[in-house]
Amino acid sequence: MKESLRLAVPSNQPGGLEAARSDHFGHCDMFTIVEIREGAVDSVTCVENVEHGAGGCMVPVQFLRDQGVGAIVVGGIGARPLQGFGEVGIKVYFADRNRAQSVAEAVDGMVAGQFPEIRPDQACQGHGNCH
Repeated sequence: MKESLRLAVPSNQPGGLEAARSDHFGHCDMFTIVEIREGAVDSVTCVENVEHGAGGCMVPVQFLRDQGVGAIVVGGIGARPLQGFGEVGIKVYFADRNRAQSVAEAVDGMVAGQFPEIRPDQACQGHGNCH
C-alpha cells in the first residue's frame, strides 16, 4: 500500500471503525472515510450517504470524489457505479462479508493488501445476481 490513502467504507449507523460494514455501497447508511498514513489510521470521518433515486448511482460516486477518496472497499457494486469510480480515479476493492464484517477489519485488510480490485465482469448485474 502506498504511504497515504483516503479510504471509504460503506457503513451502517453510526459509522466509525467499530461499525458494521454495509454490503452494498449504494444502499449504505453512511460512509466511514479513513485516512491511512504509512499503514496506520490517521483520522476517521463519518458522512451520511447522499440521497439518490433509481438510476442515480453516480451521485454517491461524485460525492466520494468530492470527499477526496482514493479507494473504496465494497461487498458488491453495479457496473455503472464501478465504471464511474474508474472515471473519477477511485479504485474499487472487493471484501467478502465473512472476511471483513466491520469497518476496522476492512481497513486492516486494505493495509495488508488482502483485497483484490474489482474487475468489470465481477459487477452486480441486478435482479439479485450479485457476487
